[in-house]
Amino acid sequence: MPQKTRIAVLALSLAIAACAQTAPIAPAAPPIRVDAATQPAAASWLADVVAISESNVAADRRSAIQRRLQGLGLQWRGVPFTAGEHSGENLLADVAGPADAPLLLLGAHSDKVEAGHGATDNASGSATVLALAERFKREPLRHHRVAVAFWDLEERGLLGAKAFVADGKLKPALYVNFDVFGWGNTLWMMTPDPNLPLVAATRAASDAATLGLSAGDKYPPSDHLAFVKAGWPAVSYSLIGAEEIPLILEAYAGKKPKHPAKVMQVIHNAADTVEQIDAVAAARGVDTIEQALRQWDAQSAP
Repeated sequence: MPQKTRIAVLALSLAIAACAQTAPIAPAAPPIRVDAATQPAAASWLADVVAISESNVAADRRSAIQRRLQGLGLQWRGVPFTAGEHSGENLLADVAGPADAPLLLLGAHSDKVEAGHGATDNASGSATVLALAERFKREPLRHHRVAVAFWDLEERGLLGAKAFVADGKLKPALYVNFDVFGWGNTLWMMTPDPNLPLVAATRAASDAATLGLSAGDKYPPSDHLAFVKAGWPAVSYSLIGAEEIPLILEAYAGKKPKHPAKVMQVIHNAADTVEQIDAVAAARGVDTIEQALRQWDAQSAP
């Protein structure tokens, strides 16, 4: 890691730590009740979050994802990697589509920090990828094949995603990342280019769902960065409250907001439990992303 990057990461870590130490922990409230009969998508998504976040052990979190992939009839493969003194394992699975079609890769990190259960960060993102895998397997895209990835050691510096990019054997036409997808009324979309067709498709889908959309290049670091820095097309989505976005950006800029965003009170500490999750909001977000990707795919016709 270059010296400038080390300094930036250190500053970021200090900013997050300062925010966590001075902010009151978000109160744990019972999760919104989900009726599996009337809200099956929300119930399924929440079940995946619970299964993944039940364990603090990285291998057990991957095992929960593996079982879900098997239940969907998808063959997964583990891809071990090493990065300096660290060793990890990414999970990859092909979902649907002809082998010669351009690849749409959906991904999220499955690892967590030591504190908390990593429900928001990032069982929520992993559950979102699983939900989309189920939908695109049932009804494949017309012009892209779809695969999913679950990265290890994101919390150590995006190491799993960096290993995949460094390998270079499988370059997607687009990588779509999901990190912190647990509540709120707004899709936060990291896009290097606001004029990308997927941005317009996401806006149309968000408007139809009466969800907010905030799209731009100002966004916290996550696995998409490994792709962007390599010059590979990538975007990332979060689902949070609209009021949180400027507060999060202030925190990641090293500032100390007067009223920290909920996400800064939840992630990377003991408050990161399933009780913070809003499965109904997340299912609505999944619906919106699915529609946006289908519209984007339709517009990609040769």
